[in-house]
Amino acid sequence: MLSMNSELAASPAKSALVHQETGPLRSRILDQYQKWKGTQYQLGGTTQRGVDCSALMQHLFSDAAHLDLPRTTSEQIHRGVQVAQYRLRPGDLVFFQTGPHRKHVGVYIGDSQFIHASSSQGVTVSTLTDNYWQEHFITARRVAGAAA
Repeated sequence: MLSMNSELAASPAKSALVHQETGPLRSRILDQYQKWKGTQYQLGGTTQRGVDCSALMQHLFSDAAHLDLPRTTSEQIHRGVQVAQYRLRPGDLVFFQTGPHRKHVGVYIGDSQFIHASSSQGVTVSTLTDNYWQEHFITARRVAGAAA
């Protein structure tokens, strides 16, 4: 049992499974993350050969929650209801302003971590409390019925 926990702690996404508020949506999102992990970032990409942040959210939510999200970050930011950062739950969308006319989206998985398609690292898990993400955070949205 101890070695199993050690293995789970090997990656941020897997370690989220053994921490607070483990729920079925989080588990399904993490399962989908394993399929996409490392996929390279491609602006406008929608497949495992290359994906952008909003297409990744479409796939994760479609497969994990049977929920259809719009194609673009600018459309996704208007879905659901706004959530304060301190009230985030696994499955909430987190949005960032990463350029003058560029927004970025990820999905919160708990423990201050979120899954997203990074332009430099591909599909990965990052920490919301990192200075970069805090400085660029603009809002979070609880997509109706998805974060229950």
